[in-house]
Amino acid sequence: MSSLINNAEYINWLQSLKYQIKQSQIKATLSVNSQLIALYWHFGKEITEKQKNRKWGSGLIDQMAIDLKNEFPQINGFSRRNLYLMRQFYLFYFNETIFVHQLGGQTKISNKIVHPLGAQLKTDAAKWEQLVYKVPWKHNVLIIQKIKNLHEATFYLSQTIENNWSRAILEYQIETNLYKRQGKAISNFKQTLPKQDGDLAQQLLKDPYSFDFLTLSTKAKEKDLEQKLIDNITRFLLELGKGFAYMGRQFPLKVGEKEFRTDLLFYHTKLKAYVVIELKMKEFEPEFIGKLNFYITAINELIKNEDDKPTLGILLCKKKDNYVVDFSLKDVNKPIGVSGFTYTELPDDIKNAIPSEEEFQIQLKQLKDEGHQ
Repeated sequence: MSSLINNAEYINWLQSLKYQIKQSQIKATLSVNSQLIALYWHFGKEITEKQKNRKWGSGLIDQMAIDLKNEFPQINGFSRRNLYLMRQFYLFYFNETIFVHQLGGQTKISNKIVHPLGAQLKTDAAKWEQLVYKVPWKHNVLIIQKIKNLHEATFYLSQTIENNWSRAILEYQIETNLYKRQGKAISNFKQTLPKQDGDLAQQLLKDPYSFDFLTLSTKAKEKDLEQKLIDNITRFLLELGKGFAYMGRQFPLKVGEKEFRTDLLFYHTKLKAYVVIELKMKEFEPEFIGKLNFYITAINELIKNEDDKPTLGILLCKKKDNYVVDFSLKDVNKPIGVSGFTYTELPDDIKNAIPSEEEFQIQLKQLKDEGHQ
C-alpha cells in the first residue's frame, strides 16, 4: 500500500477522482440522488479497472479511503467499506459480481461469480441503468447484497420506484420473497377480463400471501383471521399492494329477502374496480368458487357504478391443490383468483397462556397502582 503513495500514475488518477467529486459537489452538493449514484458507479468502474490493469490489489481501496478522507473530511461516503460497495455495485450490473460480506467486522471478498449476461445485458442495460439512478444508495446496496440475478434486481428496483418503498419495506419485501410470489396465483383473469386489465389484475395477486405479522392458534376460524387482518390493516394493505382501498368487513348485500355478507371488500384505484376477498381457514373446495361468484354478481348489480370496471374476487385458502383450483375456474365467467396464505401458528396451550390486550392493560394498571402505594 505504501508504494502507491509515491506512484505518479496513482497520484494523477487520484487527482482526477478528487476533481470529479468537487464537480459533483458543485452540481448538487451530492444531494441529487442520480448524481451521487452516477459518481459511485464511476468510482466502482475505475477501481475495478485499476485493480485489473495496474495490479494494485486490495491495498488500492485502503489507500484511496485514507487519501479521500484527508481531502474531503466532511463527506462520509468514501469510507473503505463504501468504496468496496461501489466496486461491488459496478460489477453486479456489468459482467461479473464479487460479493462483499461483513464477517466479524472484517470485510472479506468471496470467489468470483460470473453473470451469464451477454445479449440480455445489452437489452436490459438502458432499463436498469435508469432504475438504479432513481433509487437511493442504501436501497441499491441492499439489493446487490441480497439479490443474485439481474432480473430479480430489476424487479425490486422497479417496485421501489413505483411504490416509493422505504429501505425497511424493501428489505421486508425481499425477505418475504415478493419476486417469486408476485403474479403467481391461479386465476381466470385472461379469460374474463380485457388483456390490459387482466395482465394488471394478475400482477396484483401473490401466492402465497404472507401474513406472518399475525399469530393465530391452531383452531382459529375465518372470523379470527378476518379480525386480525383488520386489526393490522396497515400491514395487510402493504401485503396486498399499492392501490387497494379498504371499504369494510362483513359488507352487507341484500338479495331478495335475504342479506349476505362478504368477508372483506376493497376498491382498487388503478383497476377502477371493487375487489371481494374471501377467507378460508381450510383447504380449497370447488364450492368456494360458487359463493364468491355470487358475491361478485351482487356487487356488480347492487354496488358498482356504471364507470366502474367488473368486480374481481380473490379467494385466500390455507391450503390448495392447484390442479383442483384450475379445474374449478374453467367455466366460471367472473374474474376470480385463488391464492394461499401463511401466518405464525401457535399451539392452543401457548396461545391461551398469552394475555389478551385487555388483560395486559389491566395488569399494567395494577402494577402502576402498586407502585404509587
